[in-house]
Amino acid sequence: MYENKTLVVFGVSQDPSKYGNKIFKTLRAKGFDVFGINPKGGTAAGANLWPDLASVPAKAEVAIMVIPPAALEDAVQQCIAGGVKEIWFQPGAQSPRAYELASAAGIEAVESCFMADNGLW
Repeated sequence: MYENKTLVVFGVSQDPSKYGNKIFKTLRAKGFDVFGINPKGGTAAGANLWPDLASVPAKAEVAIMVIPPAALEDAVQQCIAGGVKEIWFQPGAQSPRAYELASAAGIEAVESCFMADNGLW
């Protein structure tokens, strides 16, 4: 279902024990077209990380949020500006206000685990 879409993961840490890194690494290993976002940049799983969505060199269709609730509203605003069609708010990365912002902008907002719900873990 997502194999032909460009995905971004907000909150990709360089620390391999963190979920953002694990999600990003797994999606890359499975051949997905995926970009990682970390405000500090850097690399993870052998790929560059981008400081924000506007820096990503492709148009993302799906965003996976693995960031603290306090950072979600800004990330959702980036997704609105970038034309993202679907946002997955991972467990622990949820905010009623961010969810409302996404929904009001016509973005499909899902509060669930992207990896588990799509049989990737």
